[in-house]
Amino acid sequence: MNKLITVGAAVLVSVSAAYAEVPAYLDRTKPIEERVEDALSRLTLKEKVALCHAQSKFSSAGVPRLGIPELWWSDGPHGVRAEINWNDWGYANWTNDSVTAFPALTALAATWNPELSALYGKNVGEEARYREKDVLLGPGVNIYRTPLNGRNFEYMGEDPYLAGEMVVPYIQELQKNGVAASVKHFALNNQEKWRGNIDVEVSDRALYEIYLPAFKRAVVDGKAWTIMGAYNKYNGQHCCHNSRLLNDILRGEWGFDGVVVTDWGGAHDTREAALNGLDVEMGSFTNGLTADAGSSYDEYYLGRPFRELVASGEVPMEVLDAKARNILRLIFRTAMNTDKPFGSLATPEHYAAAKAIGDESIVLLKNDGLLPLRADAGKRILVVGENAVKMLNKGGGSSELKVKDMKSPLEALRAAFGEANVTYAQGYESGPSIYGFQIPIPANVSDSLFADAVSKAKESDIIIYIGGLNKNGFQDCESSDRAGYNLPFGQDSLIEALADINPNIIVANISGNAYAMPWIKKVPAIIQSWYLGTMIGPSMADVITGKINPSGKLPFSFPYRLEDNSAHASGELSYPGIERDPQPADEKNPFAGHMGNKPEQRYDDDILVGYRWHDTKKIPAMFAFGHGLSYTDFKYGKATASAKEFASDGSITVTVPVTNIGTTEGKETVQLYISDEKSSLPRPLKELKAFRKVSIAPGETKEVSFKVSADDLKFFDDKAHEWVAEPGKFKALIGSSSADIRATVPFSYK
Repeated sequence: MNKLITVGAAVLVSVSAAYAEVPAYLDRTKPIEERVEDALSRLTLKEKVALCHAQSKFSSAGVPRLGIPELWWSDGPHGVRAEINWNDWGYANWTNDSVTAFPALTALAATWNPELSALYGKNVGEEARYREKDVLLGPGVNIYRTPLNGRNFEYMGEDPYLAGEMVVPYIQELQKNGVAASVKHFALNNQEKWRGNIDVEVSDRALYEIYLPAFKRAVVDGKAWTIMGAYNKYNGQHCCHNSRLLNDILRGEWGFDGVVVTDWGGAHDTREAALNGLDVEMGSFTNGLTADAGSSYDEYYLGRPFRELVASGEVPMEVLDAKARNILRLIFRTAMNTDKPFGSLATPEHYAAAKAIGDESIVLLKNDGLLPLRADAGKRILVVGENAVKMLNKGGGSSELKVKDMKSPLEALRAAFGEANVTYAQGYESGPSIYGFQIPIPANVSDSLFADAVSKAKESDIIIYIGGLNKNGFQDCESSDRAGYNLPFGQDSLIEALADINPNIIVANISGNAYAMPWIKKVPAIIQSWYLGTMIGPSMADVITGKINPSGKLPFSFPYRLEDNSAHASGELSYPGIERDPQPADEKNPFAGHMGNKPEQRYDDDILVGYRWHDTKKIPAMFAFGHGLSYTDFKYGKATASAKEFASDGSITVTVPVTNIGTTEGKETVQLYISDEKSSLPRPLKELKAFRKVSIAPGETKEVSFKVSADDLKFFDDKAHEWVAEPGKFKALIGSSSADIRATVPFSYK
């Protein structure tokens, strides 16, 4: 009698039962921990160490001798990156790796819709699975601290509760495809400038209340299978092998049983990497950091040097076994998971998912009646702005995507209003999307494009301006922070000039960050769009024409000035930090300013990040966290509570009626904030604790309810190192944004 033994993901070997039993690690009927221990017992020292570091740019070794497959890793959170060469950063130029570009995670956060987050995870997971990837490097949940952070577009905003609510369903649905999420960048990677070496000083209160909660939700509730360490330092240790973050918090307090992987090139010391919780070292070059080496990937910190420390007894074998155990567990969950689906790539269903997310992400910031612009208006429309046609999937760093289709805003607007009714003027030039660099634009080019747009504006009835930021260096791009808060390439002057000629102007900018609006009073309608990927054009056109009623809400505040932002209020030590022993970059050593200096930073804003800062310091935002208008109007009724008081083992339910008093069906995100009237430690004026997105027909009223428990009242007491809910008086504040509170309910906690 013969048995079929599953080896790896797809190899079937027929073995006579008379001569061999199925090894426990290959027996899918056995518990995964039993399989892991059996496999571990069969590995040599060399095989265990080989699991712990890269074997190519985006793969790490398995154990071929035992039929245990390698792991394939891929950027990124917005779609599966094109294939990279085995041993350099060049694209492999395959013809079958074009994908769906899904909206950036900032856009997902702007939907305030966890159901869409689940849809996102499901669909991007199907594409990763089809491409035979085992780990998808994302999602990112670093907190939006400054609008200059070049990587904010990859994250989920300034509020830890919102980010936590949105990240969990993404992870859960992604991993149902047998593809691991790699939640990043753990932790405090809140800027790109000096990211490789900046040492962040932050209070425990801010760490636990602001910067860790979304990661904790990803681990405890999302059950993420991998976590990616950050480049920066915290308390003097690099985050990729930081004992406090990885040993004490991630594994000790949260019980994480997955794999910790470096960001590429994020390891710096073999002993720290061995002892401080890192499992897998991946790298940008063959020594893991800055240069190619003939001896290849075995020279990584977790390669030969690690093997020698274990062999000599300087590092206990149990340390290596713990890493190998975590990696084997990941392999069994992904590459050796024979129950995972086949996946699919760039299907109509994926495009529909990208469109649905994009539709609900677009935020109507301002509307003095110009929108919606009906498709049958018969107006002469001038579209101005490079982003109306620019391929915004290109650039930006690791999130760059090779798309199968890209439907531009200009293309979609011409389809909506008729080719003959829509004229285009570029207006400005940003240059090519180059990682870490910005190409100067000749003045004559800029002047010519400016003049062309102004000339065409005189012949138009309506102007739709589609500019903003893009994925070039020093904009929304990995490795560099923005050069300033204003729009680049003379766009502010261009918008003002267009508005002076024709006041019927709609600004529909695309960005992953807030920016200054010196022209705000001259413009009657402002739409905030994001990097929406493949379906960016149809989503933007449908919102502009009213086919889709906008329902997005800002996941971060738009300050009037950069100085109004918390990170910039205390001087350069707070942002961007102060250099110690600076080594300026040059052509021979382009990474010096990135990796070689010793900058230090102190988060002087502490727990007052984003709207917490604006509210508590009474510094109004230009557009508040949670803000977003609709083409209809919603009226909030009187809120009520199920009780006036509750104890630690109880809760209350707060309910508010919301009525659509307009003529169009719409979706409203009802937000619940909690205010503590008196506390032993300083607290923000209010904090988001719940939200519900509801669709309401004209004339309809819906009751929206929130359960408030003791956990919603807690703050982190850093001296006691515990979460505390103090007895006293509180308020439940219910509103349409952090600055638009419509109903208040007082209650007590005893």
